[in-house]
Amino acid sequence: MKNKIKVTVWNENRHETHDGIIRKKRAGDDACRMHYPQGMHAAIKAALDLDGSFEVDCAWLDKDDEHGLSEEVLANTDVLFWWGHCAHGEVKDEVVDRIQKRVLEGMGLVVIHSGHKSKIFMRLMGTSCDLLYRVAAEKERVWVVEKAHPIAEGLPAYFELPHTEMYGERFEIPAPKDTVFISWYEGGEVFRSGLTFERGYGRIFYFAPGHEAYPIFHDKNVQRVLCNAAKWCAPRYRSSYGCKCMEPLEELKSRGE
Repeated sequence: MKNKIKVTVWNENRHETHDGIIRKKRAGDDACRMHYPQGMHAAIKAALDLDGSFEVDCAWLDKDDEHGLSEEVLANTDVLFWWGHCAHGEVKDEVVDRIQKRVLEGMGLVVIHSGHKSKIFMRLMGTSCDLLYRVAAEKERVWVVEKAHPIAEGLPAYFELPHTEMYGERFEIPAPKDTVFISWYEGGEVFRSGLTFERGYGRIFYFAPGHEAYPIFHDKNVQRVLCNAAKWCAPRYRSSYGCKCMEPLEELKSRGE
């Protein structure tokens, strides 16, 4: 029997619940709690569980002092999902360092929607990751532009989300390895909405749909994308991170100072 892919779904979990933290209420919080009463991470986990290929755990910002992402948790994670929005700055730098190291060693990373401004995604991209946006509950048409890519497996030529947040170009990122999806929005903009990258031995997938105020993670095509992405991002090879002193393979006849 093939081993299941170990996935950790990380969600900021601030829009869904206050978690005892006094903060200003944000637009979309009520809708988020209505669509995701147990949190967006629970909806993503449910979709992955239905596929049957994954062993899924969840973590969130206020789970513990390490945001639920201890060395032990990450050591047992093949693919990390990341959703964040209003509290990017609260993620500890030492946790970001830890995740970056694991990606370079081979762990996969799936970054969703407003996770484009997360510390870890900007760190791995090396750019601002800025974009245009508009919240107007408009239609999004997601076009599959690389139909042979594993992340597009089982999808139609396009699918539509009736209500979403617009993300527009220019998306300030380095050139991706693959552009799997491009979205068109009702207001006229287009956006590179499904992108792959490789850093070290790790694979990264960015997926733009996933605004907290709309039931996007309940959409069957979105769920298929997330399952496919987890499979594509799963480690192919793992290596320890860091420079290593190498002994010569052949006898050295002369040595410099």
